[in-house]
Amino acid sequence: MKKLISGYLIGLLFLIGCSTNDEQLPSGNNDNASNNEEESQEEMTMPVEGLEVIAENLDVPWSIEMTEDTFYITERTGSIVRLEDGEAERQEVELEHEVSTASEAGLLGFVLAPDFAESNQAYAYYTYESNEGQYNRVVTLQLEDNTWSEESVLLDDIPSGTYHHGGRLKIGPDGLLYATAGDASEREIAQDLDSLGGKILRLNLDGSVPEDNPYSDSYVYSYGHRNAQGITWSSDGTMYASEHGDNANDEVNLIEAGENYGWPIIEGEEEQEGMIAPLFTSGNEETWAPSGMAYDDDKLYVAALRGSAVLEFDLESGESREVITDLGRIRDVRVEDNYLYFVSNNGDGRGAPENSDDRLYRIALSDLE
Repeated sequence: MKKLISGYLIGLLFLIGCSTNDEQLPSGNNDNASNNEEESQEEMTMPVEGLEVIAENLDVPWSIEMTEDTFYITERTGSIVRLEDGEAERQEVELEHEVSTASEAGLLGFVLAPDFAESNQAYAYYTYESNEGQYNRVVTLQLEDNTWSEESVLLDDIPSGTYHHGGRLKIGPDGLLYATAGDASEREIAQDLDSLGGKILRLNLDGSVPEDNPYSDSYVYSYGHRNAQGITWSSDGTMYASEHGDNANDEVNLIEAGENYGWPIIEGEEEQEGMIAPLFTSGNEETWAPSGMAYDDDKLYVAALRGSAVLEFDLESGESREVITDLGRIRDVRVEDNYLYFVSNNGDGRGAPENSDDRLYRIALSDLE
């Protein structure tokens, strides 16, 4: 484990000396941000008034978790950054299998157990390769002496291909664990109820199948998804998911148990009986590449990778807008105590990272009005 130089400077917490990202990705500059402290503390011009940088030099961050004033941020390369009271540490993660370096793969979804303060347990979703092939799995992690160790496998053999691993994990208001699984670049499996790919999955916290799942003895909660990477719930328990379309036609869907969301038969504004059309879609001309989601006050906030923005969707008016721009690719968002937190993902091989990318940002929701 590597202790990072840290300290607050007007709300800035700089992470210095991050590990090198040596993933083999399809394009882009993977050079890590400079370790020169003077250079990393140059003033940034913020695109929105009130925007703060909380952490810098993150290594392809994927999920933001938070308990009280402590952040845990997964890095796709296989580590977790812990931020608390001006202190930052990169924690090791010991897994049964080495994290895959395939494009879009790695240590992805992460959520703390409801009793984390007592148990030091969390849940994670990661991609690995074995003699049998490449797969995704959902596991429990145990934190001890600042090292996370894989403790048990809750769900394995989730399809994983060249692209489209899904990967988002969340605990729903029902206390159960939800996971998004991509179609692993094999589009037909999204309609196959015997496959875990192209689905939103629902499981008990011990890995068993909930008795009230829509299909008997099956983890499948909804199907017909191409590559869903964000899930969230409104205050009344309504579930929403974000999904990557094929080139365009990205979607934000209202998720109901047992429903078919169409891929690859329909997408975007297309409709067909027995299939659910999205609440919002980018259409044929625009691409969002939506990822993590959060809800607050009848609005959905969605991280957009190719859209290079945080998008706001007003559930009451049906309107949408960009509330954050000019920071590059955005991977995950979180709403906590009237603040919006989000991480950039410019170091994932498809962006244009600058010195001290990637970053954790925050802004008061009132500043977005």
